Amino acid sequence: MDSPVKTYDAIVIGTGSGLGLVNGIIEDNPDAKIAVIDKDEPGGICLTRGCIPSKILVYCADLVRIIGTAGKFGIETEIIHVDFPAIMDRMRSMVKSDVESIREGLTTVPNIEYFPSAAEFVAPSTLAVSGTIITAPKIFLCTGSRPAIPPVEGLDTAGYLTSDTVLGLTKLPPSIAIIGGGYIAAEYGHFFSAMGSEVTIIGRNSRFLHEEEPEISFVAERELGQWATILTGHEVRRVEISPANGKILTAVNHADGSSVGINADEILVATGRVPNSDILHPEKSGISLDDKGWIIVNERMETSVAGIWAFGDTDGKYLFKHVANQEAVVAFFNAVLGEKKTADYRAVPHAVFMNPEIAAVGMSEETAIKQFGEKNVLIGFHEYEQTAKGSAMDTRNAFAKIILEASTGRLLGAHIIGPEASILIQEVINELNSGHPSVSAITRAMHIHPALTEVVQAACRTVMSIEHYHHALEELGYLPKKSVS
Repeated sequence: MDSPVKTYDAIVIGTGSGLGLVNGIIEDNPDAKIAVIDKDEPGGICLTRGCIPSKILVYCADLVRIIGTAGKFGIETEIIHVDFPAIMDRMRSMVKSDVESIREGLTTVPNIEYFPSAAEFVAPSTLAVSGTIITAPKIFLCTGSRPAIPPVEGLDTAGYLTSDTVLGLTKLPPSIAIIGGGYIAAEYGHFFSAMGSEVTIIGRNSRFLHEEEPEISFVAERELGQWATILTGHEVRRVEISPANGKILTAVNHADGSSVGINADEILVATGRVPNSDILHPEKSGISLDDKGWIIVNERMETSVAGIWAFGDTDGKYLFKHVANQEAVVAFFNAVLGEKKTADYRAVPHAVFMNPEIAAVGMSEETAIKQFGEKNVLIGFHEYEQTAKGSAMDTRNAFAKIILEASTGRLLGAHIIGPEASILIQEVINELNSGHPSVSAITRAMHIHPALTEVVQAACRTVMSIEHYHHALEELGYLPKKSVS
């Protein structure tokens, strides 16, 4: 190695959840010298092109839909104009402000040497960045992920957007086709349809939002389907450009092999994410990867190489910012404070910010049945409209589902679809983290009346067998009724 090696006390690659770790290192050792590396805008995926900008946009879509319901409450109103460029500019301005604040911190704190470029391992615990060879006894990898692009014939030629590049739009596309049927497709389908685009969502799975409970997938597809065309069980095979019709996508129906053509002005690819390990080359440092390229870590966020930790999207476990934050804390305790702390994934929540909102934590019904047996699983269920606040809001097609172990009353999971689902789920998250999660803790606690939190409490009280629950879902229209031969 010809170039001299520059040594730091720590190297942190990635400025998302890694920034909190940087602050912790400096607080623990004010004299520590840290190299902070990020090839992208500082702040991480969540701030720059993920959670934050997308939720700024989604809130605007929420307002459109709320205003659209005003008439049934005796309020006469209309939306005269949706200023799409202004909405996009506001989002970018808000993100830019935070990014510049982080950049200023990285470039002015004496302890930090900031490298705004890509890095790669060139030897064990040794990296090349901006023409400099660097090393440290402690290296933290929080390198994130990037959109996965499916191998669709003609896609590159036709051009497409991703969850990264869609944020740069300045004009509303009259029509947009979204490839993928997961949460990114749901949220942007909600956004673009509310803005006025003609939206078509094409998902490979037989269910929209297939990782959610079947009844929640069913209701979500039906509700968003009022504003967008949703094709499930279809795979986009080819994209062509027509001077008269713009971009033409050909999708094949997995069920019968038939093809359907979709015309769109823009295409948004929302088919998952892949690791950035091909840029970092961690294998050159002896770091083990799984067969998809995610960095393998243990419960203490340690990689296969001593002195190197990884967390966040880069480990491929749960691609959520709140998980990355917790994993960063675990890495900090083990690497910096020398304490034995392990990651706790017992109650990893998630939300889908479409309309209606969706949130879930803990076990699915299917997982609970596999683990405890169908007779030892009970379901708690309650509709929003059966509470005072839900009735006041005229909230339909919204409910909370609670899963518990019959023999002990132990709380196993919860799934909610409806307004403020991401807030309502929190008391279940807290209870699942209590060490002795029980529905009785929720049913006994005093809940404000009338408030939407009563939906969760009532669901914990209204418990039934699996068979009874499924029958109720069909009768209420939350699942299609089974045909009787």
